Amino acid sequence: MKKLLFLLVLIGGVYYVLPQHTSLKVKVNAFIDTVTGKKSRFEERSSEKKAEPLILATESRAKTAGYRPILKRDWGVYAVPTAHAAIIMDAGSGDILFEQSAHQRRQIASLTKVYTALLVMQHIKSLDEVVTIPEEIIDITDGTRIGCPRSGFCTGTRLQLGEQLTVRDLLKAALMNSTNDGASALAVHVAGSMENFVKMMNDHALELGLTDSHFCTPSGLEIDGREAECYSSAHDIARITVLALKYPELWDIMRIERDTITSVDGQYSHEVANTNQILGQVPNLLGTKTGFTPLAGYSLLAAVSDYQGERQIVAVVLDDQSRWESIRSMFDWSYQAYEWK
Repeated sequence: MKKLLFLLVLIGGVYYVLPQHTSLKVKVNAFIDTVTGKKSRFEERSSEKKAEPLILATESRAKTAGYRPILKRDWGVYAVPTAHAAIIMDAGSGDILFEQSAHQRRQIASLTKVYTALLVMQHIKSLDEVVTIPEEIIDITDGTRIGCPRSGFCTGTRLQLGEQLTVRDLLKAALMNSTNDGASALAVHVAGSMENFVKMMNDHALELGLTDSHFCTPSGLEIDGREAECYSSAHDIARITVLALKYPELWDIMRIERDTITSVDGQYSHEVANTNQILGQVPNLLGTKTGFTPLAGYSLLAAVSDYQGERQIVAVVLDDQSRWESIRSMFDWSYQAYEWK
């Protein structure tokens, strides 16, 4: 009996000295059970109808993706003094790193185009789908248009009635140069009319729980006399931007500095330039979208990742005369003040 006890103690020592060798531990368990007359653990598991599988892996990508931002100690109060509303959101978890009047309802101008692009991506089969320019798009005369890089300043060829372009090229016009006719043409292509598309926008916003938002146009232009009905918030726009990150094609487009889009038949060409003023200046910048109307003021959304490409954050400022400086500061502060665990 003493010899048996000594053998069991010796085996137990091996069991704890080599904990990483799972297969050895299983064999040791089986031997001990045999000596002591107990039913083996394998037999016990097999007799259970709803036994869970034995998981031996200690690492997984799912666990890595579960990291969340934690504010470091001794970080003082942060603010974006020039913005009427602002937010920083972690894209992976949806956690808010910073907010300032983030649920305040305000006009957001062309930041709306990111939501339009998101819905377009959800309803098309291919970026190479052909869009035919309808008459109601030709009638758009306000703001930035294809051929008119700034409101009232036209230097290139305007869209032509019946002209055909791909979805990809119209997304370039809408996201890079913020053209209102480009965004509206995509809306009509997807929903049959701008009115139908706007209904789609608001219905989908309700489904997403975007309670601070009501959209009036796919471009972000307010409707004369109904401006108060056209609004969103920094919080809702941040959530939309996080959803848009699921479509890297959109962000690839937003990092293009300049391009020429051409009609399918090659008859018409249009130059489009990016409104992003920090393109190539901020490391790992995924993209930005600008917005301006007199009511909305100068607004901006942007997304960036860390150097490993694992932690993405979204920043939004509404009605901020110093929007570019604010966004830079918000990104710098976020990666200094937070760590992901």
